Amino acid sequence: MRLKADLIGLQTIVYREYKRIMRIWMQTLLPPSITMTLYFIIFGNLIGKRIGQMDGFDYMQFIAPGLIMMSVITNSYGNVVSSFFGAKFGKHIEEMLVSPLPNSFIIIGHVAGGLMRGLLVGVAVTIIALFFTKLDVQHVWITISVVFLTSIVFSLAGFINAVFARDFDDIAIIPTFVLAPLTYLGGVFYSISLLPDFWQQVSKANPILYMVNAFRYGILGVSDIPIAWAYMIIGGFIVLLFSLSLYLMKTGRGIRE
Repeated sequence: MRLKADLIGLQTIVYREYKRIMRIWMQTLLPPSITMTLYFIIFGNLIGKRIGQMDGFDYMQFIAPGLIMMSVITNSYGNVVSSFFGAKFGKHIEEMLVSPLPNSFIIIGHVAGGLMRGLLVGVAVTIIALFFTKLDVQHVWITISVVFLTSIVFSLAGFINAVFARDFDDIAIIPTFVLAPLTYLGGVFYSISLLPDFWQQVSKANPILYMVNAFRYGILGVSDIPIAWAYMIIGGFIVLLFSLSLYLMKTGRGIRE
């Protein structure tokens, strides 16, 4: 009976997150679609013609997986950080905290919301990409699993950011000064094989590089890094971030203060 009640609570959080995403779709789904369209037009169509090919593919085709993954990362992160901080700011997080719902279910419910938004935007951007280039998926299960796992990683990261955030400015610091630079330097627009050896090694310290390349491998069949490494890094981040989220919820750090 307790498990059934917990599952109902989890379902309620997931449904609320879904309704929130769809209710404000002009903020959650439309802007990233427009932004990615501009990326395809400017970087892929205009600049891409001057660059030519990269790793044996037209530049537009090469950057498409990176742009799809970039949209998934930013929207998965943004959905959870705004939703959970909104619950803190509106004080209705207290209703969940005093309920018998396990902390793990609260986290999973919010992560599911980030996953939904990330995948919805990812599908939208993929459809947009097909208007500009051709994408023949080479490894279906790698493509699907990488995008799911990456979305979970950044949903958990957004949850942690929301826990520590004290005002709305705090939820913008990480996306602006950490997430955006790592994404742009994560091989979205170029292959790290073009870099000098030293900067190739520096780039390999960027976890987003592995996620972007694994996703690109799933679609195009090319990657700058071993795919097994990508899965190990993504899996390690999921375990680490979920454990940290549970610890923060248990101790009440940033929530009950």
